[in-house]
Amino acid sequence: MNRTREVGVPPILVTGAAGSVGAVGRSVVEGLRRRGLPVRAMVRRDDGRAQALRATGAEVVVGDLTRAGDVADALAGCARMYFGMSVSAQYLQAALTAAAVARAHGGLEAFVNMSQLTVSEMDLTSSSESVQQRQQWLVEQVLDWSGLPVVQLRPTVFLENPLFRAGFSPIAKYGIIRLPFGRAKTSPVAASDVAAVVEEILADPAPHIGRIYELTGPRSEDIAAMAAEVSTVLGRPVGYTDIPLQEWIDDDLRPLGLPDHAFQHITTMARLHAENRYDRKAEGVEQVTGRPPTGVAEYVRENPGLFSS
Repeated sequence: MNRTREVGVPPILVTGAAGSVGAVGRSVVEGLRRRGLPVRAMVRRDDGRAQALRATGAEVVVGDLTRAGDVADALAGCARMYFGMSVSAQYLQAALTAAAVARAHGGLEAFVNMSQLTVSEMDLTSSSESVQQRQQWLVEQVLDWSGLPVVQLRPTVFLENPLFRAGFSPIAKYGIIRLPFGRAKTSPVAASDVAAVVEEILADPAPHIGRIYELTGPRSEDIAAMAAEVSTVLGRPVGYTDIPLQEWIDDDLRPLGLPDHAFQHITTMARLHAENRYDRKAEGVEQVTGRPPTGVAEYVRENPGLFSS
């Protein structure tokens, strides 16, 4: 294992570093390395993505977040830790394993946890959320009890989420957004903004310990307004087709071939959107980074290939 790093500076452990939705972990590694900070990136398998992380100068360790021994090896010698994991049936086990190892490790300056915004509306008896959302609520409870120097991050839905990937996909060919939201509002956040928040906290954690940051886009708006933003950027008409939830699940979401756990989570998010549960506007991105979050229009400009045939 390559342990080369800046002499005398303990590394920062970034889990989920290979990334999936928006690749937050990978972006955090890249950002910290640009700052000249030593990073240990934990990945599930040694593949091309791991090689790309090594190319940044990060130390890469391969391990399973559900195995305490692997997490302990990865955390050895580190002073700060970011826990992030893709939506997974193993999420709860992995998160509690990481928390237990971190507590036994002792001496951490920061444990930055990636949660999600729905947690703020949940309690002991909540039952309308997905299994994943329920698990994230439970993890927040455990971290609150742990005595660890925790920072909780609660992003709303990512712009890169399969929910919007499916909803935006008809734009290129048909000039429409297809989603079952009715007139409900939402405030999706760009993964790059979430990564920037994580990076800033890990670089200088002391002011943030014990804080909860809710991370949303710059505005909460309905999909018709979102379509108008996309239309302005693309210079061609883009409309919104509101379709029944079950029709959208069968025709638009199911073809993505998501694992059952993720499929149930995205289905639930679509339903909660229709119930206006994502009509939220928070200042967390600007509070931490000092700049406003990316809006839908900026996202379209930065990802033109997603919206053109």
